[in-house]
Amino acid sequence: MADRIGKPVSQRQLRVGEMIRQSLGMIFARNEAKVPNLETNTITVTEVKMSQDLKIAKAYVLPLGGKDSELVIKKLKECSFLIRKALSKKIIMKYLPKILFAKDDSFEYAEKIENLIKQTNK
Repeated sequence: MADRIGKPVSQRQLRVGEMIRQSLGMIFARNEAKVPNLETNTITVTEVKMSQDLKIAKAYVLPLGGKDSELVIKKLKECSFLIRKALSKKIIMKYLPKILFAKDDSFEYAEKIENLIKQTNK
């Protein structure tokens, strides 16, 4: 597995990314970040990718049912400081990474591939 530059992803990046993914999931499930006008208990964190220096975390999220995903991502980006503050209480690191949120398209991509396979099998 390699990141976009072509360098392999280290075990530390994977471990820290998974730790942040689990913590973000708990924060959203318990609504600990207190994001205004957003029900965070319906948000799923599918993956977190870390930068090489562990200072940037890109969290791929998907709201329940996939509806209003653009609005949810926008709200999360606006209130990322609240989420980061809640995350700082869960994770002890020298530098807590900046969190970037992105929509997870992997389920849509998998469904598209599955439909293509079904079409070729007919």
